[in-house]
Amino acid sequence: MFQDFGIGPSRDLVQLIEQSADELTKSCLKDLGSHWGTPTYHTYDERELYQRAYTVYSQLGKWISRATSKEDIARHYMALGAQRRKEGFPLAEVVQALILIRRHLWFKVLRSGFLDTALELNQALDLNNRVLIFFDRAIYYTCKGYEQELMFPEGS
Repeated sequence: MFQDFGIGPSRDLVQLIEQSADELTKSCLKDLGSHWGTPTYHTYDERELYQRAYTVYSQLGKWISRATSKEDIARHYMALGAQRRKEGFPLAEVVQALILIRRHLWFKVLRSGFLDTALELNQALDLNNRVLIFFDRAIYYTCKGYEQELMFPEGS
């Protein structure tokens, strides 16, 4: 359930995303399963992929809140990058998957009908800025974790 993590006026949009996590995840998985840039994902366990995408959508408020530090994002996504390397995903596909997750989130906001007034548009722009910063950091730290695992494999 949605918690207010101090994310300001875009709270209603975050709540919309979190409450639509299942719908967003299913839509995103269709894309991941057929997108030219994610061929490894086409044959990966769909239940596992579902859980991974669902977690991002259902916890969006936490990730974009001011209470979540850059270090929190770094820890989580560096571990994710290392894990994807161990699982054999090419780095470009991992980045493309994160981009698709972000894209489906924004499509939901555009389709939501929340952009009818200047205030709602401002809230959507606020959310978009926070989401872009979060995903930029997530992508960067995923790459960093992936590269560290590539150069210094765990257990070697």
